[in-house]
Amino acid sequence: MNARPPIHPLDPDAARLLQAAAEAGYPPFEALTPAQARKAYAASWSAMQTPGGEVASVVDTEFAGPAGSLAVRVYRGQGTDPQAALPCLLFLHGGGWVIGNLDSHDRLCRRIANRAGLCVIAVDYRLAPEHPFPAALDDAAATLRWLASQAQALNIDPTRLAVGGDSAGGNLAAALALMARDGTLPPVVFQALFYPVLDLTASSDAYRRITQGVPLTAATMHWFIGHYTPQDQDRLDWRASPLRAPSLAGVAPALVLTVAHDPLCDEGRAYAQRLDAEGVRVTSVHCNDQMHGVLTQGRQIPAGDVIADALCLTISHALHRAVPADFSTPTARTAGQPKETT
Repeated sequence: MNARPPIHPLDPDAARLLQAAAEAGYPPFEALTPAQARKAYAASWSAMQTPGGEVASVVDTEFAGPAGSLAVRVYRGQGTDPQAALPCLLFLHGGGWVIGNLDSHDRLCRRIANRAGLCVIAVDYRLAPEHPFPAALDDAAATLRWLASQAQALNIDPTRLAVGGDSAGGNLAAALALMARDGTLPPVVFQALFYPVLDLTASSDAYRRITQGVPLTAATMHWFIGHYTPQDQDRLDWRASPLRAPSLAGVAPALVLTVAHDPLCDEGRAYAQRLDAEGVRVTSVHCNDQMHGVLTQGRQIPAGDVIADALCLTISHALHRAVPADFSTPTARTAGQPKETT
């Protein structure tokens, strides 16, 4: 029988943050209603996040989604050529499919746009429990189709599209990359997954290790998963649990960040290992002294900004040096056309 991996000491700044949170007595999300959790999460942004910086431009717009208008925010990085058709990252925010919005990750999107020299497009997808699976994924997929179809108007390069996100957003991004591989979405050349949710059965050993002392515990994840997939059988659908996809071969190259003090750690590492084993180019970054959410905790945990900047450089290299997507392939020709997924 394999021994459990050790739980390494936390970054000292993270440990101080957790001590302060414990002394303040903040309730966990699972003790709140979704509305209360959204309010509590929003109250933390200014205290936790460093500014993302001024971008060359930021535009709020909307388009007709599957169930009504979807709000999107379009960022162009500082110093980019205003006439250039930039590579574009579709960023899906985290928050367990229950909390978060365009403002929760505005600073991180600005940082990515500036540090990576990209166009970043974020979408305010529908949230659970009001809109359970697959509503968020349907909105994310519609956004990828929309931005590809509007590439000229958005001044982006449709042959250099990428998907990315943190936590639940990483889950959506991984599913989009698989759908793009299968031809139900426009092709993407890269996927950036930051401590992603990849298996909603919550069966990894990390769920038995990470049960207290950090903001995201196994109990918190069960609360999020229960709201997003109230039907247990949906958790076996690879669109909800990309780690359960029969094959990852042929999917876009990936960047996968995992952190040890996180119930999602094991599934993220397993996904990176599967990508490697199935012949997909992957950069796997593991921080054994950090906890979930570190990329949006830079004001309290300075290492979070350092990690974010390193990831941005990786994304920049991947997109500016990427081989453009080939729209002449059979898969690419069907991109954007609806298709039944089982």
